[in-house]
Amino acid sequence: MTGAQVLPLLAAACLIAAPLDAQTVVANHPIPSRTVITELDVRLVGQNVPGAYTEIEEVVGLEARVTIYPGRPLRRGDLGPPALIERNQIVTLRYATGGLFIETDGRALDRAGVGDRLRVMNVSSRTTVTGRVLETGIVEVGR
Repeated sequence: MTGAQVLPLLAAACLIAAPLDAQTVVANHPIPSRTVITELDVRLVGQNVPGAYTEIEEVVGLEARVTIYPGRPLRRGDLGPPALIERNQIVTLRYATGGLFIETDGRALDRAGVGDRLRVMNVSSRTTVTGRVLETGIVEVGR
């Protein structure tokens, strides 16, 4: 095949590979960080942006981690679960192994939502540890 014959085949292959009904969720207006997303904040547009959300239902109820500007796609790293713990909040640290549970107080060093990893300073020892935030607001360390 010559180059002239290959080019139309490549173009046709690109059209077949691209989804015809690709949609991306974009912001309707400026969305400040720490805002919980509602259906009024977003809309679908007919374009395919890698790494962006494609369904409005996926983003409703999530919290903006960064400021999102109008018309910009909402990317997976821009949103997360709503913060359950605020910076400097006193939280319960839990270390669990087998049947042993040790709990103590800690001070959150950042904001975090359920499932997020969070650095916490143990109030008693002043040691900084990292744990995962549970649904109850407890930060579990050591796993």
